[in-house]
Amino acid sequence: MAVSSPCFEQFPLAGHGLEWVHPDAPLAHPLDDGSAVILERSIEATAARLGSDGEAWRRLMHPLASAWNELRWDVLGPLLRVPPRPLAMAQFGMSAILSARRLAESLFRTTAARALFAGLAAHSVMPLEATASAGVPLVLGVIAHTHGWPIPRGGAQRISDALAGCLRDLGGAIVTESRVTSLPGAPLVMCDITPRQLLAIGGERFPAPFRRALSRFRYGPGIFKMDWALDAPVPWRVAECARAATVHLGGTFDEIAEWEGHFTGRPFVLFVQPSLFDATRAPAGRHTAWAYCHVPNGSTLDMTDAIEQQVERFAPGFRERILARHVFTPAALEAYNPNLVGGDITGGAMTLGQMVFRPTARLHATPLKNVYLCSSSTPPGGAVHGMCGYLAVQAALGRG
Repeated sequence: MAVSSPCFEQFPLAGHGLEWVHPDAPLAHPLDDGSAVILERSIEATAARLGSDGEAWRRLMHPLASAWNELRWDVLGPLLRVPPRPLAMAQFGMSAILSARRLAESLFRTTAARALFAGLAAHSVMPLEATASAGVPLVLGVIAHTHGWPIPRGGAQRISDALAGCLRDLGGAIVTESRVTSLPGAPLVMCDITPRQLLAIGGERFPAPFRRALSRFRYGPGIFKMDWALDAPVPWRVAECARAATVHLGGTFDEIAEWEGHFTGRPFVLFVQPSLFDATRAPAGRHTAWAYCHVPNGSTLDMTDAIEQQVERFAPGFRERILARHVFTPAALEAYNPNLVGGDITGGAMTLGQMVFRPTARLHATPLKNVYLCSSSTPPGGAVHGMCGYLAVQAALGRG
């Protein structure tokens, strides 16, 4: 999302040390039959891998990819408005409003194509039967073809460092280690927090209806995250999985849907192996990897064994290569950052209602003319794209 962001491209991030590293392929999805479906940068190359479903993939992705440079401004904007490009947005919306299951089953016939789409859909942190759960896999699939799924050299902190450098160049200052317990008395206040924190630091200044609306905001599933130090690369059964930094581990569409909708069965695991492509991520001769699965908000389940078993399923011998592991439970994530309520990394549940009214019908604005929300609890929601802050600033400028 970051490399495709209309917001980030307006800043000279490369001049502040941000470098994107492109794996050979954006995504790999191994299956139990010893094969793997690879999402390639090229639509045609991906279609060729999908066999009889290749033409359906081409028809789905080609129009969106062709229009994406302009369409992304609408897709990554508030839904509660008339889009500047209504025809293109309507074409996207006709598919995006469907559930991931309905769209996948209407388009694809093979296990491989449906599994690929399910893995993309699971990033939505929505049940795959939920209305509008098809939107996220469409966006992620299109971005894979238009921009790729690169990783920042040196780690995700480099994105924050580059943005901070741009701010300082513009005369801004950053103050850390200073907890905010009340709304500052400044001409303009941008709150990169969720509704729970906004109520805590400024609730008494808001009228009762707005406070009630914020209190009704729902948080989504949490995550259970693991980091590993490895003595060698992951021993994938399908060697081509080493072409991608991101690997989806979950098997078939139905298996992924069972976990994402009910948290039963084996977890769907989003697995990343950055040191294959970025030598700065590990000492010479060693490797790192990280992964997470979705869990119920605030879950206390220890998913360590379940996640590692899922990796072993597609990479026998993985555990033998582990030198050390680190675990982030939902509680640990919230302790690290109170905005990650119950381990929710998307700033609130991505239900259809909370996509449109996020977090209230005011979107980024509040009843206080100088106070705005700019977190992932506002449109367009979670992901590393900066658009929540960009749109909050536009709202403030428009409000005068």
